[in-house]
Amino acid sequence: MEESADKIFVTPHAVILLDGASAFVPVPVPASAYADYLGRFLADALTVDPAADLQEILAEGIKATAAHYDLRAGESPSSTVTIARERDEHLDLLLLGDNTVILPGGEILTDDRIDRLDLEPCRTYRERLAAGHGYDDEHRALLRELQRQQAQYRNKPGGYWIAETEPAAAHEAVLLTRALKSATWGILATDGAYNTMTHLGFTAWPAYATAEAGHLTAMLRFCEHWERERDPGGRALPRAKLQDDKALVTARLVGDSTSAISTRTAAMQNQSI
Repeated sequence: MEESADKIFVTPHAVILLDGASAFVPVPVPASAYADYLGRFLADALTVDPAADLQEILAEGIKATAAHYDLRAGESPSSTVTIARERDEHLDLLLLGDNTVILPGGEILTDDRIDRLDLEPCRTYRERLAAGHGYDDEHRALLRELQRQQAQYRNKPGGYWIAETEPAAAHEAVLLTRALKSATWGILATDGAYNTMTHLGFTAWPAYATAEAGHLTAMLRFCEHWERERDPGGRALPRAKLQDDKALVTARLVGDSTSAISTRTAAMQNQSI
């Protein structure tokens, strides 16, 4: 079984979440390997220099990962990257791709540029799932066509930006800063977790921020069970795969001179389509 493409890395002052993109066309390296190498590079960099420029270290990480695997643009795996970093009474956030960050006060942040493309194969596969056609051969053909079309917009102005082979994509990442006095906790989720959780009404974010890892894991396991047993054809919640990998990180942010990020993590690996 292929390794999970959702990766979580934690340093004393940062949390890094990556979601390697599922490939429905051949790529030379698994998305899980790409995300793991890039995530380890970022974690090492932020351990050595906790105040490093987030876009710069991401650019260096993309360059190093592409060189390590000898990757070429358009023929390579890609990954979302989300970083939450505690620094000088502030929470720094970097978002590249469609992971989600939830903050106190109901603030929900994501980089939705790929969804804003609104490509026809995406609309069609969702309509077919909602109509009850399920995960058939036509569905798989639509996913391959969708990825072919997305590649035409990848890491280009007017398209969307993602970690792949182009270091310049890092400088197109969404950067935000919040004061720690208001951002006392944060939750990071990959789309496989967030989409099913919100569909099922699992949105008590302040409670999840203080939950133990076992509770978070049980919640993701329930989401997985619901997908497999209650919505096996993707009719209630149209989605590319029957089950996607799921990762969830909660971070408590204290904001004093001795503080470090305190985290709870949960992840579920799913390989079905």
